[in-house]
Amino acid sequence: MITGKYPGLRLRRNRKVSWARRLVQENTLSPNDFILPIFLIDGNNKKESIATMPGVYRYSINRIAQIIDKAIKIGIPMVALFPKTKNNLKDEIGSEALNENNLVCKAIIEIKKRYKNQIGIMCDVALDPYTSHGHDGLIKSKQIINDETIEVLINQSLLQAQMGCDILAPSDMMDGRIGKIRKALDKSNFQNVQILSYAAKYASSFYGPFRDAVGSNKSLKGDKKTYQMDYKNSDEALREVALDIKEGADMVMIKPGMPYLDIIKSIKDKFRIPVFAYQVSGEYSLIANAIQKKLINEDAIYETLISFKRAGANAIISYYADRLDKILT
Repeated sequence: MITGKYPGLRLRRNRKVSWARRLVQENTLSPNDFILPIFLIDGNNKKESIATMPGVYRYSINRIAQIIDKAIKIGIPMVALFPKTKNNLKDEIGSEALNENNLVCKAIIEIKKRYKNQIGIMCDVALDPYTSHGHDGLIKSKQIINDETIEVLINQSLLQAQMGCDILAPSDMMDGRIGKIRKALDKSNFQNVQILSYAAKYASSFYGPFRDAVGSNKSLKGDKKTYQMDYKNSDEALREVALDIKEGADMVMIKPGMPYLDIIKSIKDKFRIPVFAYQVSGEYSLIANAIQKKLINEDAIYETLISFKRAGANAIISYYADRLDKILT
């Protein structure tokens, strides 16, 4: 309720100069609010640009130190690893996901060896980077099968935990996978490995550049609407999150980010659990290309990022995270 009235009440008084605006600002950003995604490729001494994501690169394992060094210097708490798997290693069942010498496993080992616990590691639990059909699960009779997929995801989770992953992030949207992964982790003495559930992941048009980055765009057959959420629904997101919390999720992810600020807010208000937002590749690329073409200025980056905090997000996955030293000044 607003008390008082004009002219006795003049809200512009609190905006008159910079120091006054800083005193009353309701939301702020710091490096502690961010997770930096890193794309991985095979090879040696590689830093490979991604055509659909200006300013974002894929790194070979021996080159990731250059970006992690910067992340630590900036003060970012965690990186998220995403592999571009060679086509000849992909198959119908995503068997490369269970290979202890795959890109993600090798990267975890290298990061832990070099940095110990200076920075956290988050790993995607899903099969789409490894399947020849580009889907997050196994296919039978042209359907994504739920329970059989979960068994593979359990083994993928255990492997990543064994390698040293700190936070497992199931992004597949199979029903019941959080509880089964949690149970398997606890049984294998990985009680302290956290689970960040992609609890409300929508079947969105904003994922295209990411699929280019991990090499699944051209291989994807059909769409993911039978397991990712319908973007016309919001109550369904509350049900998804409630189930994942009961199954043992330590925190939840909303994906995409800015088109779903209402979902972030409603989940935070309802559950008071740590809520993460993913400023996905399509969001990033729209902003980056608009800035390059001088349609908007760079202040738009900060404006979009603060919208996540205003909605209630505890942390943000953003491809801008490696440039926070310039964005937050």
